[in-house]
Amino acid sequence: MRRLTFLLRPSWLILAVLVAAFAYLCFTVLAPWQLGKNTATSHRNQLIADSVRADPVDVTTVLSGTASERTEWRRVTASGSYVPDSTVLVRLRHLDGAPGYAVLAAFRLDDGQVLLVDRGLVSAVDGSRPPQVPEPPAGPQRIEARVRMSEGVTPGKDPSVQDGYRQVYSIDTTQETAVLQQPLTPLPTGGERGGYLQLSENQPGAFTPTPLPQLDAGPYLSYGLQWLAFGIMAPLGLGYFIYAEIRERRKEKGAATEPARVTSPADPARSEQVTPATPAAPTTEARLADRYGRGRG
Repeated sequence: MRRLTFLLRPSWLILAVLVAAFAYLCFTVLAPWQLGKNTATSHRNQLIADSVRADPVDVTTVLSGTASERTEWRRVTASGSYVPDSTVLVRLRHLDGAPGYAVLAAFRLDDGQVLLVDRGLVSAVDGSRPPQVPEPPAGPQRIEARVRMSEGVTPGKDPSVQDGYRQVYSIDTTQETAVLQQPLTPLPTGGERGGYLQLSENQPGAFTPTPLPQLDAGPYLSYGLQWLAFGIMAPLGLGYFIYAEIRERRKEKGAATEPARVTSPADPARSEQVTPATPAAPTTEARLADRYGRGRG
């Protein structure tokens, strides 16, 4: 265990904490976020595809349904008449890549309930101001539309009156109720916000219809899988760095304890051998004994 004590150094502890935090975020926040968007988008696309194939139903059927029933994108028909002087423009829309406005109006059903209707898109004049918007046709009308969920209110962007029109920044039944001072009935959509009607093409009072979203799930599934892969790879990478550090320390320890080796000229076949010990030099008495003989005289 002593060879792992280097992991207690501040640099290694900080790295371990960062890796653990990153992996935790990958598994609990980032991957579920992308996978959730993929599920929601796929569900929305399925609803749109089903609505294209299904026949329209009377809007009163939707109004009498439960609040939890998912009805967005459902095709409906409605009988009644447009409320005069109920035009509201929605800013910051686009038509064919150019600035535009969405045109809203109130539609009173035969039973007296009033619904918010998106009549479609019109192009801005000089890219900055609304065109002259004609009033919807008067008298009894029968329209075909789709149920859409309110967008909600944009904080800090309040309704205003500009260029002779009431203008807002989003399509929201509650907000338009206050703007028109008309009690609008929100359609149940199965979500937290009530819905409105988006006119289909070639309907009375319609302009260019707002296009349907592309029936493509997008890259959310691949993004979610990538975050899961990153969450797995991060701890594995940390483990590899720890293993590499231990291996390097073993090499350094082995080099420090290895004996010195030299090349022996007497035996060229061996590239290395242990250095032999040097014999001690003979004393003077020993040299004289060798020269004159031992034990004579």
